[in-house]
Amino acid sequence: TTEIYTLSLHDALPISHWFALRTTYGREKKAYDYLVSKGVKAFCPTLHVTKEVKGERRVVVESRLPNIFFAHGTEEELEKYVFDNVNLPFLRFYYRHYHQGSRIMKTPLIVPDYQIESLRIICESEANDVLLVPENEQKFKSGQRVRVIDGKFKGVEGRVARYHGQIGRASCRERV
Repeated sequence: TTEIYTLSLHDALPISHWFALRTTYGREKKAYDYLVSKGVKAFCPTLHVTKEVKGERRVVVESRLPNIFFAHGTEEELEKYVFDNVNLPFLRFYYRHYHQGSRIMKTPLIVPDYQIESLRIICESEANDVLLVPENEQKFKSGQRVRVIDGKFKGVEGRVARYHGQIGRASCRERV
């Protein structure tokens, strides 16, 4: 006899994703350091800022996304840290809310790999207020998906947005 098995979503192997995590009171670096020390792959975008501290100018590291960082793993793997009220009582998933009938449901927010990679490229560039314009002044429609194919931001994917009143200008030559 032949047996036929069907897999339900529950039976499927857990898949690793990038999850957005949130903290309270600017403790993202503390949570990030803890997860990394436990072998979790994580990404906390930071920025070097010059500030005056007690009359002296100092370069300090600040989070680019206050109270938010990203961790890679399965939901089940990360739950043991998110719900660890002893070591990380200030850490939670960043949730996506949706309606199911009249009920409001929530699920941990998954960030696609390409968006994390684009964010890494942008953060590594350390460029502030840069507007790159292609040689032929190509026009793109607002909201159109694009991929940067050259320069500091090579590999960044996203949508064309309005920038300083310049609608539909993009810093790339490839349409996705």
